[in-house]
Amino acid sequence: MEMFGHCSASILLLFGLLSGSAPTPVLQMETYEDAFNLTRTTKVLVKQVLKSYTRQQLGDEDFEDRSRQLRDLPELSMEFYSWRQLTDWERLQRALTDMQAYWNRLEWSRTQLEKESKSTDASLPDGIRHIQLDLRDLMVEVISQMSRLNSSWIKPTVPAAVKPLRRATQDWDRRVEGYVVLRDLSLYLIRLARDFLLLESQTQAAQSQDADH
Repeated sequence: MEMFGHCSASILLLFGLLSGSAPTPVLQMETYEDAFNLTRTTKVLVKQVLKSYTRQQLGDEDFEDRSRQLRDLPELSMEFYSWRQLTDWERLQRALTDMQAYWNRLEWSRTQLEKESKSTDASLPDGIRHIQLDLRDLMVEVISQMSRLNSSWIKPTVPAAVKPLRRATQDWDRRVEGYVVLRDLSLYLIRLARDFLLLESQTQAAQSQDADH
């Protein structure tokens, strides 16, 4: 759980930076662009790790199972109008909660793989660790944006890493669950990238309106 300690410390550090003046729209826009770029890079990494995972853990690089779902992962689909009507705050808050859920699931998968990798290839847990680090950086960025939107935001309680609601008892089921986490995360990052694009465009529009006055 050492990594979660680093993650919590980083998040807590950002929670402490809630005071100060609001950023200029230009600063916000650049930050959303950075988050968008990191999200795209993370998606590429997730696809690479997923391919290695299915090959090593499921015996087939092209393994696919769309029927499996995990209750403690975020919903991937959202009605377009509802998605478009979210406020910036709601969009960021949802992103933070969703990424924490994926981080927790990855932590569980990585821990299980590390137990196995004592006598086998350690590349898979290392790959998942890199994904977690990217998610940590994205969460810290989202927290930073939330604090800029609301300088009086009260620091929430940082959740500890939790065990999944349902843990597979059979090796095959456990391995498939790890696949589902990576599969859904790859799809979720597409939506997250769209969120950051929308936030950036809205900030740009607000900047243009201010310039006209």
